[in-house]
Amino acid sequence: MHLGYNTNGLAHHDGIDALRLLAEIGYRSVAITIDHATLNPYGDNLDEEVATIGRLLDQLDMKSVVETGARFLLDANVKHEPTLMSPDPAGRARRVDFLNRAIDIAARLGSDCVSLWSGVLRADDDGRLPDDQQGFDRLADGLRQVIDHAQKRNVTLGFEPEPGMFIDTMSSFEALLQQLDGADLPLTLDVGHLHCQSELPIARVVHRWAKQIVNVHIEDMRAGVHEHLMFGDGEIDFPEVIAAFAGVGYDGPLNVELSRHSHVGPAARRAFAFLDPLCKNL
Repeated sequence: MHLGYNTNGLAHHDGIDALRLLAEIGYRSVAITIDHATLNPYGDNLDEEVATIGRLLDQLDMKSVVETGARFLLDANVKHEPTLMSPDPAGRARRVDFLNRAIDIAARLGSDCVSLWSGVLRADDDGRLPDDQQGFDRLADGLRQVIDHAQKRNVTLGFEPEPGMFIDTMSSFEALLQQLDGADLPLTLDVGHLHCQSELPIARVVHRWAKQIVNVHIEDMRAGVHEHLMFGDGEIDFPEVIAAFAGVGYDGPLNVELSRHSHVGPAARRAFAFLDPLCKNL
């Protein structure tokens, strides 16, 4: 495992400064949330920025993950929209294009994976909510296009079940895999989400899905509340969790996700001080 930190928790930092800060703290990986200010796939200076960040990652000897959870990059009014679940086919196509651009960035950076999620199944223009099969059909159609592009670019995907979205739990992720008829879709596993939704014990989930996991998000959380918390502020038994990942031989990124802690200056240092001893003591 290599400890990392998601830049959505450093939203007030310049992207280059954020990478240097994380390396100075001791992180060996960074989860880069592409957004308006960092690797914007629609930006005029994208090529230059990718080259600059790529060189810096090499200099710092840091690995990377490309995260696609920017809140208002595609729509200034509605968080996370459009998605692969959106009612409008043009909106779904725009999300596919965005994800494919993220894959292209990851290919140039040599990133471990591109992390993505489903989105929310919303009512159509006539006010009717599609049934689950219609939702699966939309999602599978978009994912097949994204998976195809990722395979052409030799980039690994990591799909994250997200509370409140269409694919929210491990059981719904398993159902999605069945809809994809064997298409390769690895897993981004979020430790806090498992605890929040009482998918317990977490160690059992880690062992069940060990071969599928390519990316891990980690933070503290309380049962029934989807709020990313600093370690020690929630209810999770982290020595047991870290031991489970070590026990299955997981050697990928372990990325801290504290997306609401950008205003807390020492959050990245506190997180590293908590996790690093646990990882080293195994």
